[in-house]
Amino acid sequence: MSADTAAVVVVGAGHAGAEAATAVRQAGHVGRIVLVGDEPRLPYHRPPLSKAYLAGTTTLEALLLKQQTVYDKAEVELRTGVKVERIERENKRMVLSDRTTLAYSRAILATGSRPRPLLAVGLDAGNIPSNLCYLRTTDDVERMRGRFVEGARLLIIGAGYIGLEVAAVARKAGLHVTVLEAQPRVLARVAAPSVSAFFESLHREAGVDIRVGANIESITLNAAGDVEAVITNDGTQIEADLVLAGIGVIPNVELASGAGLVVDNGIVVNQFTQSSDPDILAIGDCSNHPNPIYGRRIRLESVPNALEQARIAAAFICGKPQAYASVPWFWSDQYDVKLQMAGLSQGYDLAITRGSPASKSFTTFYLQNGIVISADCVNRAPEFMLVKKLVASRRPIDPALLADESVTLKSLAEAAAV
Repeated sequence: MSADTAAVVVVGAGHAGAEAATAVRQAGHVGRIVLVGDEPRLPYHRPPLSKAYLAGTTTLEALLLKQQTVYDKAEVELRTGVKVERIERENKRMVLSDRTTLAYSRAILATGSRPRPLLAVGLDAGNIPSNLCYLRTTDDVERMRGRFVEGARLLIIGAGYIGLEVAAVARKAGLHVTVLEAQPRVLARVAAPSVSAFFESLHREAGVDIRVGANIESITLNAAGDVEAVITNDGTQIEADLVLAGIGVIPNVELASGAGLVVDNGIVVNQFTQSSDPDILAIGDCSNHPNPIYGRRIRLESVPNALEQARIAAAFICGKPQAYASVPWFWSDQYDVKLQMAGLSQGYDLAITRGSPASKSFTTFYLQNGIVISADCVNRAPEFMLVKKLVASRRPIDPALLADESVTLKSLAEAAAV
């Protein structure tokens, strides 16, 4: 087998791609490994973009997932600042934006996702105002920096994790912050009303103006073409110096669909991360995979998921198949609060809280038919691993025991594991 035909090409240099490239080598691949990324820099951590990096308390160098020496030691070729434009499956070849080609024996698509664009009356989709920003890359943060200053008026559209994390950083930096959320409460799609109320109160106490049930009617631009004000459905006009849209993401599946792979809310893969083409795998935000814990297909926007799927893909390529069967988990840092989430709460029929939201230390469990399917841990890091075990167990648990702090979670987790 030649070097080219033994090549593993990883497309996308985020968390999933960077981990996959080195994991393939660690799993025993002896051929060529190429990591292709469209940003002109080494792969870096993205969660700090809405926190420490935006606040200016960390550097790009500190964000790097791995140093250049790590890729060198693993003999991973980095092709940064270039994009894969198409995959020619019949020739097992990729065509890049710099007109070069890459042959592959196996390919891993880690193309990630992109921010959902804000659509509103007054905006031209082809001409984004300079003060309307999204948050996905370091370049996005740099676009914000000139206006992210003390006293500036920041308008955040969307009260999801990104929006609330930026709100926290902005208040600490002295900006005047308004958050618009179309849903009747913050974090409405992912949290129980009690958890939403906790975070809404947290931000209001910090001086954030949160407006729920607020839809954008139109946007007015000034003579320079920047956003001057946003008009909501009740006629309120909100002036802003800087606007951040955090209204969700869209999986980057165009490369896959162009190659004829099956796509349905992400690139459809099996438990080993194989797509409809067995020689092309997909991982991270862009993949739609079966999850045995929930008995359904899901697509996750999660760093832990990206890393786990990268290792699953590497193991499969190297002849050591392992089925993906992890409990999804996430985290968010806002002010002095660390939120750790295990599992997916959609479909819960009962929410039980252990501890007190007033003390900023509690865990809310989400149950479905008596089974814990998810939990939110607020400033309760020691409980988090036990919570993950409870979710993985899929065993019925008495809700009263979950709420009773005299009963240790360790005992409940051990009982559920039997």
